[in-house]
Amino acid sequence: MPGITIGDTVPNLEVETTQGKLKLHDYFADSWTLLFSHPSDFTPVCTTELGAMAKYESEFHKRGVKLLGLSCDDLGSHREWIKDVEAFTPGCKVTYPIISDTSREIIPQLNMVDPIEGDAGKIVPSRALHIVGPDFKIKLSFLYPSSTGRNMEEVIRALDSLLMASRHKVATPVNWKAGEPVVISPSVSDEEAKKLFPQGFETVDLPSKKTYLRFTTPT
Repeated sequence: MPGITIGDTVPNLEVETTQGKLKLHDYFADSWTLLFSHPSDFTPVCTTELGAMAKYESEFHKRGVKLLGLSCDDLGSHREWIKDVEAFTPGCKVTYPIISDTSREIIPQLNMVDPIEGDAGKIVPSRALHIVGPDFKIKLSFLYPSSTGRNMEEVIRALDSLLMASRHKVATPVNWKAGEPVVISPSVSDEEAKKLFPQGFETVDLPSKKTYLRFTTPT
């Protein structure tokens, strides 16, 4: 059975975390959430990443986004590891919960299994990140091997793009960053675009003479 992916609803699992038991849908309700997994506690790349998550947490909160980590180690290990994470990233506190999945029953349901790495024949988490909407559906997924740490600026950029598209009938072009022009969805006619974007839009003159590439800056 294939794992959940973009557009799928995250199962409403009850999980044990460093901040107590919670049900995923209760945690996701009324906000966006970054659900991210790590191969193991007390490992170098994961330690840098958890510190970066804590460092960027204020940026996520400004956007109304929660954080929820996951690793297969037990809660005691998580709590001891957090001390190392905070020491490596001075001034940052890990205030977000981290799921414990010692049975390794959760990661397959969340499509967070590393297809290459293993631990004495057991499955291990990939370096995965799902951006989950308030409707409990996966909006975007990143999947990295254990050897490659995430780029937090790209996580922020992708999140800004998703939030922009959720508010307006637009998409974001290549290398887009917040504040830059966006493109109007092809499903929006010019007449509708004039109403939706009273600030105006620019249609690019292309050799095909098709008018599908329209830029605007939502207010």
